[in-house]
This record gives sequence, C-alpha cells and structure tokens, in this order.
Amino acid sequence: MNFVKNHNFKDKVVVITGAGGVLCAFFAKEIAKTGAKVALLDINLEAANKYAQEIVAEGYVAKAYQTNVLDLDSIRATRDLITQDFGTCDILINGAGGNNPKATTDNEFHEFSLPENTKSFFDLDKSGIEFVFNLNYLGTLLPTQVFAKDMIGKKGANIINISSMNAYTPLTKIPAYSGAKAAISNFTQWLAVYFSRVGIRCNAIAPGFLVSNQNRALLFDAEGKPTARANKILTNTPMGRFGEASELLGGILFLMDEQYSSFVNGVVLPIDGGFSAYSGV
Repeated sequence: MNFVKNHNFKDKVVVITGAGGVLCAFFAKEIAKTGAKVALLDINLEAANKYAQEIVAEGYVAKAYQTNVLDLDSIRATRDLITQDFGTCDILINGAGGNNPKATTDNEFHEFSLPENTKSFFDLDKSGIEFVFNLNYLGTLLPTQVFAKDMIGKKGANIINISSMNAYTPLTKIPAYSGAKAAISNFTQWLAVYFSRVGIRCNAIAPGFLVSNQNRALLFDAEGKPTARANKILTNTPMGRFGEASELLGGILFLMDEQYSSFVNGVVLPIDGGFSAYSGV
C-alpha cells in the first residue's frame, strides 16, 4: 500500500498474535514495509512461518514463533525468544480470536415450534462458549500481561486490540462471540486508563464485514450469489458492500503511529462502511 510509506517504524519491534491467519498476516506484511521488526505469533507455526518467510523474501525483517495465547508459559517463552532476536516489544497487536460452531445457534429467533434438530440457545455447548471467550478475551489479556511489562516507559509504545461490530450491537446466532468482542472493547478502555501514566496507549479497531475463508460459505452460495444473511448485512451497510482487509490497514497504522495519534487513547475505531451509524430506517 502506498500510504505505508508515510509511517516510519524503523527498528521498532511489533508483536502480532494470530499472525498465521490471513488478516493478521496481511497486517504483518504491510507493517514490515515501515522498517519494523515483526514477530508473527500463532499456535500454527507452519502458517505463521509461511508468511514470515514471504516477508523476509521481500527484504524485510520478520520471524514466526509458535505461541499458545492461552498459556502464560508459552507466551513468556516467546517473549524471551523475541527479545533475543529483535529486542523488547514496542507495539503489540492482539489479533488472536475467532468463533466456534458449538457456540452458534441455527436460528435467529426462538419460536414456539422449531424444525427438528434445530440448534437453539438451549443447545449451545458450554465447552464451545468457554473456547470462544477464552480465545478472544484471555487470548488478548494474557499476551498483554506478558509483553506490556517491557513496553512501560518506551516512547511510542502502544497496544491495539481487534474488536468487532458485534461489540456495539450483538449479531444474531453468535452470542458468545458478540459477548467476547464486547469484552474486548471494554478491556481496551480499561487498559488505556490503567497504562495512561506509564506511556502506553491502548486502542482497538472494530472491523465491519469482510469476506474471508472462514465466513465465505455463510455469505455466498455455491453459485457465488449472496445468501440471505449476506443480503441483510449489505442492506444495513450504507456503503452497500463488504470491506477489504486493506481498508483496515489505515486505521491500524494511524493508531500505531505516535506522529498521528499521540493523544488518541481508549478509542475503539469502527471501520465498517457506516454499519454502526445506520438504524435500518
């Protein structure tokens, strides 16, 4: 992206969790172009390493680290390795997260009579709900506990979390994921206050609806036509389309860069094509 050149993070150490996923890997690739040393963390080392190698092949600095964001020992071991390889963390992007089918209902509304085998609210699996909350909330809190210690008092140090449109108004079918992302927005504000006197800013982005490998089957049928759920999304997005990963990058870089956002703290930035502003009428 051309505007990446407007940002200079030369020799800054940027740690990104969930970097084996397509979205955070994209962030890693673009952030590396600013001169940063990028650490790609993911439980799937093969996926993170693939993207790290692509970054290095283009002449930038990156390395992958297998990390379980729900295991403090794993995170601490990764922190030690990154410190040896690059130095201590300057910027942390908490990108690990996701949903689980066990925490998702089949129906949008409960009815007096439902088709047989409909998975309703009453059938949601406790382990699936715990998985979603742990991955999104603890998977943000625990890496912050580990890496923020090294960020205290460092010029330009900041944390960026990944919230969601679900955090503003819960979407149907996904109560656990919506609740977990609401917790991320709240936690972002809490961190902003807590670290405000030691030089660490904390903000988040709240992406609108993007098409990814994870949700493609929910949004398009076998012929590539939008599903009923996709049409609802598009109808309620004033710009009338899905977003692109590249359209999140400007917000990420803005929040990262002290030159532009030194007084921005505790903000959850919607990047949603107007979805959060539209009442549907």
